[in-house]
Amino acid sequence: MTFIRDDKTTGVRVLNDPAQNKGTAFTEEERDRLGLRGLLPPRVLTLQQQIDKTLASFRGKPTDIEKYIYLMSLLDRNEQLFYRLVMDHLAEMMPIIYTPTVGLACQKYALLWRRARGLFISANDRGRVADVMRNWPVSDIRIIVVTDGERVLGLGDLGANGMGIPVGKLALYTAWAGVHPEWCLPITIDVGTENDALREHPLYIGLPQRRLRGAAYDALIEEFMDAAAVVFPRAIVQFEDFGNRTAFPILRRYRDRAACFNDDIQGTAAVALAALWSALRMAGGEPLGSRNLLFLGAGSAGTGIGELVVAAMMREEIPEADARQRCWFVDVNGLVVRSRGDLSDFNLPFAHDHEPLPDLLSAVRALRPAAIIGVSGQPHLFTRDVVEAMSAINEQPIILALSNPTSNAECTAAQAYEWSGGRGIFASGSPFPPFEYEGRTFVPAQANNAYIFPGIGLGAIACGARRITNEMFLVAARVLADTVSGEELARGSVFPPLERIREISLSIATAVAALAYQRRLTPGPRPADLRRTVIEPLVYEPKY
Repeated sequence: MTFIRDDKTTGVRVLNDPAQNKGTAFTEEERDRLGLRGLLPPRVLTLQQQIDKTLASFRGKPTDIEKYIYLMSLLDRNEQLFYRLVMDHLAEMMPIIYTPTVGLACQKYALLWRRARGLFISANDRGRVADVMRNWPVSDIRIIVVTDGERVLGLGDLGANGMGIPVGKLALYTAWAGVHPEWCLPITIDVGTENDALREHPLYIGLPQRRLRGAAYDALIEEFMDAAAVVFPRAIVQFEDFGNRTAFPILRRYRDRAACFNDDIQGTAAVALAALWSALRMAGGEPLGSRNLLFLGAGSAGTGIGELVVAAMMREEIPEADARQRCWFVDVNGLVVRSRGDLSDFNLPFAHDHEPLPDLLSAVRALRPAAIIGVSGQPHLFTRDVVEAMSAINEQPIILALSNPTSNAECTAAQAYEWSGGRGIFASGSPFPPFEYEGRTFVPAQANNAYIFPGIGLGAIACGARRITNEMFLVAARVLADTVSGEELARGSVFPPLERIREISLSIATAVAALAYQRRLTPGPRPADLRRTVIEPLVYEPKY
């Protein structure tokens, strides 16, 4: 990187700019030219030496939340060092910068917030949202991750504290897919919170009021989307952690008007579909659509998975009605059936004719599913009785406990393997360690959306896609499932190791961009060598 010394970029100013700061890695010549002499210790360190030092400091922190604070502090002072460290130690850093530790960070966000890493747009900014956006110092934004904090992971309504989610997601965009950090903008739309404890807390950073609802809320989201299109016309918008009552309507309203998607609905769906494809390979090659699937949780995540699974079955020439009949849901009131009068609009396509059943166990026994998919946000609901019932029906029962964070998982990896007699195929939303059972080591896979959304975003950015379609998530799921090797399946893992995620993201980006060109969603024709000429030149590599 070349610096030009002038009255705006000297000495302390350079050290205080995380995009420019190299700390002790500034060369002797740079220290003289930039007025850094004396502001740094005299020894010049290499990037690798800095990584060794920061890694030792990181590992010396006694708790995960302190490790998170340390990493965010590093990001605030030296962006390139942060991303190099994360990229070189993906598996170790992932649980800290994202699930499960980010959940605890969001709960404590008011105490952890140090400097602006994104924009807060509040209900009080109605009528001037575009002006607020123009306060961001970078004009060429390519990806916005936005939340209103109503349903953060499985933790519920955290209001403005939900900012930790967009910050974490965008860190993954850069580390996992090479999207340049300067192109990334986290945004929290603060419309209040229904969390009484937050509203009454004297140090809460958001609006201490109940949530804006109805027409006023819709108008603020409309103003936000219109302003984003004007101020950041090249930006893709990723909706994150919106509540069930708003997530589907917002996606339906804007998916055909802007390049946008909802990661909780579509990203979760793609990673779950990939898990099902891999698990069915592990279980002997039974095709998707040949057996029932049973979902625990009928909110945005569950029904989003159901819709993508139906699309995948239809590609295998299964009629839509038959595909939907293979997808069953259980919520807090029991089996989702047509005779119930308490269903939301997005539940109705999966409400089938069947006698009411009170709970998951009775549904397993009646429907005899090949897989149970947990997206309930509630822990311990895959009980021993449920897993044993699944194991009586299936030689290799598929058990996907996808709720986050780890404390909300429907069951643990150990429970799934023990209760199934070592025959279960397991994946979870948050990580579990390898598990020994009767002389065999199982490596449970983490069904993390980070396998999907960074590649989707990079591909859409690279080709200038005007829309993000469900078909793109279908293609991304297929790419992910196809990367799982036979050896990995033999270890009980339905996903590849995180160490391969950057290559997988580039493959997904290439497939997504190819589809966008094929569907004429791009401003120009497809280049001959898409990956080499369009995708790879954009990939950010942190180095001095």
